[in-house]
Amino acid sequence: MKSIPCVLMRGGASKGLFFLARSLPASVAERDRLLLAAMGSPDLRQVDGMGGGDSQSSKVVIVGPSSRPDAQLEHLFVQVSVARNYVDVRPNSGNMLSGVVPFAIDAGLIAATSPTTTVRVLNLNSGKIAEVTVQTPGGKLTYEGNCRLDGVPGSFAPITLRFLDPAGTRTGVLLPTGRARDLIGDVEVSCIDCAIPLVLVKAEALGKTGHESKAELDADAAFSQRLKAIRFEAARLMGLEEGESVALPKIAIVASPRHGGSIAARYFSPKWCHATFGISGALALAAACHVGGSVAEHFVELDIDHPGQIVIEHPSGTLSFKVQLAERAATPIPAIRSATVVTTARPLLSGDVLVP
Repeated sequence: MKSIPCVLMRGGASKGLFFLARSLPASVAERDRLLLAAMGSPDLRQVDGMGGGDSQSSKVVIVGPSSRPDAQLEHLFVQVSVARNYVDVRPNSGNMLSGVVPFAIDAGLIAATSPTTTVRVLNLNSGKIAEVTVQTPGGKLTYEGNCRLDGVPGSFAPITLRFLDPAGTRTGVLLPTGRARDLIGDVEVSCIDCAIPLVLVKAEALGKTGHESKAELDADAAFSQRLKAIRFEAARLMGLEEGESVALPKIAIVASPRHGGSIAARYFSPKWCHATFGISGALALAAACHVGGSVAEHFVELDIDHPGQIVIEHPSGTLSFKVQLAERAATPIPAIRSATVVTTARPLLSGDVLVP
């Protein structure tokens, strides 16, 4: 057996293993074999590892000091497949980003200030930087607080994620096709690249309301196949890698809100409906709500008293993003200066993971 120090941590509505970069092999192939073994993949139950049997709990984050002068930390997000012998570093995870700075402070990589600590974190998957602010009263990290996150039981200290210049993470532009809408077969879609590439489809175009439960959507095999076909064609339109193993772009269906939010949506990762809404995907959707003529803009109900705020209704409640646009002449294609969300995280277990 091999023993590697790590922390099992919840980040937002996901959870996974956090490692220091220095604790893992330099060889990518060896590292990937180790991570698959640590999570218990490939196996639907992940019974021989730390994974939880779905994509939201089969994640890894690798953290170290940044090699760039404009950031203090850097992290690599790794999506470990549950059922396949495969790991993917092309996506990124805003949920898991929320655990990076707390993990780094606990590991001694970053010194805390008081009453809060703000750290610039480079995401190696996208090359983008986020400012992460955690609660450190008296210079001591705390996870206790009154912030509640829909889809996560309990309340915790708030963690603020401010994504800087988030557009064009994979394609270099906000609208990879150059258009606010495209036609795939007889279905209108919007292809957005902001924090993560995302395809948006009107729920009604696929025979849905956009207010279904996760269980309802996951049980509809024909609907899942239609989503898959749209996602694959969107990958081609966006100039992304195509294939069964590729998780990008993500896809979401959107509809008018019913519960006081800005827009209703269901997010898929990639086949199964997300129990809440991925933070990276939510950022992309919030950006799309500001794109004139997009599928999202058709449904969104903006709050004139809170400009830039987008509240997404998802299966477990809501998630709110604040989008800051660059100050320039009005245009259907906005420049996204930053986007901010408040979330939570906490360590669940600290120790060594044992792998064959």
